[in-house]
Amino acid sequence: MEKTPKKIEPIKKSIKNNQIHPSAIIHPNAQLENNVFVGPWCMIGENVVIKEGVKLIANVIVEGHTILGKNSIYYPYTTIGLAPQDLKYEGEPTRCIIGDRSIVREQVTIHRGTGSSGITQIGTDCLIMVNTHVAHDCFIGNRVILVNNVVLGGHVHIDNDARVMGSAAIHQFVRIGKGALVGGVTGVESDVIPYGSVIGNRAKLVGMHWIWLKRNGVDSSELNILRNVYRMLFPKDDGNNKIFEDRIQSVKKKYADVTKVQEIIHFVEQPSRRGLVKVGRSISPLEAD
Repeated sequence: MEKTPKKIEPIKKSIKNNQIHPSAIIHPNAQLENNVFVGPWCMIGENVVIKEGVKLIANVIVEGHTILGKNSIYYPYTTIGLAPQDLKYEGEPTRCIIGDRSIVREQVTIHRGTGSSGITQIGTDCLIMVNTHVAHDCFIGNRVILVNNVVLGGHVHIDNDARVMGSAAIHQFVRIGKGALVGGVTGVESDVIPYGSVIGNRAKLVGMHWIWLKRNGVDSSELNILRNVYRMLFPKDDGNNKIFEDRIQSVKKKYADVTKVQEIIHFVEQPSRRGLVKVGRSISPLEAD
């Protein structure tokens, strides 16, 4: 004889129009704004702030001094704001902040900061896909996409609109510039310039992120300028050209009024613990002579 199926408990609603499943465990000091959905078996810690419209679908754990931005969504088995994997961490009240409308898919781990910087931060409108790990003290800008199985070491900085493809691994303290592309299964040990494209077992710069540039309204004249800038900074025969600092000055002088070029130069001139990624073979016809 078949057993009678166990009745599924209804979602509870509060005066804030929140929907809280009876199996969820929420610390009484946690702050939940209006229209929050907390599904089955979620756990929310004492110092967590959940902004309006957030959805925790099921089995989500949120701990530490963590803020979840408005209308962000968290899929099953994600953990947000847990202690960093850093032996120097001594329980300081560090933070983790997720921006508005960001989507965090299944089995993602995002750790809070350490005492060195104090914060792990993800911007607005990001998509963090399945099984990605964001380590302590990372900064991720707005509209960034991290594809399945991406791994970020501590203190990684990823600027707005960057794309990191599946199973890429980013070394600690690496900077990824605005609009850059990191190819799948790529190990990135050094900084990637804004709008740059890198790929390889050990990342090599192979050109610019032309697809993103075109899709975002960059016209043909500016594309040609960026192509010339790439050639000036990273010529094929490095031995017969100016030293890198002289190339930078030449680009600054020639294209002082081009915003995207200045973004690249500014990035290159900033202090770095990892240096710039090495140049590899071009894989784009736009880089061809």
